[in-house]
Amino acid sequence: MLLFPNCKINIGLRVVAKRTDGYHDIETVMYPVRGLCDALEILPDATDDISFTSSGLETGVDPERNICVRAYRAFREACPIGGVRMHLHKTIPMGAGLGGGSADAAFTIKGLAELFGVPLTAEQMIRLAAQVGSDVPFFIDGRPTLATGRGEILAPVAGSPIGHRLVIVKPDESVSTAEAYAGVAPARPESRLGDLFGLPLRQWKGRIVNDFETSVFRIHPTIAAIKEELYRAGALYASMSGSGSAVYGIFEERTPDLPAFEGMFVYQEDMI
Repeated sequence: MLLFPNCKINIGLRVVAKRTDGYHDIETVMYPVRGLCDALEILPDATDDISFTSSGLETGVDPERNICVRAYRAFREACPIGGVRMHLHKTIPMGAGLGGGSADAAFTIKGLAELFGVPLTAEQMIRLAAQVGSDVPFFIDGRPTLATGRGEILAPVAGSPIGHRLVIVKPDESVSTAEAYAGVAPARPESRLGDLFGLPLRQWKGRIVNDFETSVFRIHPTIAAIKEELYRAGALYASMSGSGSAVYGIFEERTPDLPAFEGMFVYQEDMI
């Protein structure tokens, strides 16, 4: 079985409150990026356990701690399944706020259910995914979604920038989630993000914000400069995704001129 876990961007991200369990309540719209994917192969194995290997971008994580392995163990605890051989080829940049690891975990859950014929509903897979990580439930369905709570409470949103050109830029530097949260003061916004997302795209700038940008931009001016350059290049809206370091711009034209990002990771697709 060969799967292609795709990543996401965050359109707006508000840190609403600090929770008693150490996590934060957030409000964000998660939007799928269909063409930027990892590759995940899952094969049945007679050893009655998991054998995991990886290639492509270096994860820097011990294989036993990889989120795909954690997803397998969570799945196996909930459902009796056999062993597997799993290989992950990483293409989605890490430390970018694009959710590549969460996508890998969600596709592991979906792949295991299909491989072993376990009749889980989407709701059951979402509950299982929430045990693995906060962003993982989104990738079970993967449609544009308003996420609240830790990111595991999902609701459909009205409106979409379908047909616009999405450009994602990631510098060499990365941002840890802990570093990003350390500089944020939680506060409840006056406007609901779901309502703002329904506005025309040209009205998003200055209204739909990412709370992480203030502290991250102060520590990483290169990331701030990418956002400014995307606006100079003609983006109708630009923002850091998640806790960074990737920044995206949404354009009307199909092929924006982007010479300032030579040497950086740049990805483009039409939003669908």
